[in-house]
Amino acid sequence: MELTKRSNDSEAEVAVDQQILFKMGNEYYGLSISLVREIIKPLPITRFPKSPPYVEGVIDLRGRILPIINLRKMFDLEPMEETDDTRFVDLQMDGLNIGIIVDAVSEVMNIPQNLIEPAPPIIAGVEGKYLHGIARLNDKLIMLLDVDEIFGQWKKK
Repeated sequence: MELTKRSNDSEAEVAVDQQILFKMGNEYYGLSISLVREIIKPLPITRFPKSPPYVEGVIDLRGRILPIINLRKMFDLEPMEETDDTRFVDLQMDGLNIGIIVDAVSEVMNIPQNLIEPAPPIIAGVEGKYLHGIARLNDKLIMLLDVDEIFGQWKKK
């Protein structure tokens, strides 16, 4: 997180989260850019039997074995065929390297903390637990993912 001065004449500083935005379906999602190692075009996946349905398998990324998670399946979204915009996002978290499949990467954006609201309780059910907030920017709502909640079960303690 960084601090930035407000655009008006005020000297007050606002905390800003730099987020990578990506699409799944018509919705925008965001996660901290500090977690992203790289964004790549999809590679062939080696599948493993008896893995959870959302675990696609692993890829060989320049000598590193990277597990690939399908967030669409994890979030119970409608399946979608891979397109030219589909990307693997290589995430590096505390003791865990994992790749996620996204429909398209949109942009990197600085999101002021004052534009982030908690997920409303009515949507904070099973899928809502994966959100740490929702940002309202211009004409779109961005669901900010809680990577600790999503991937915490695999992180080294």
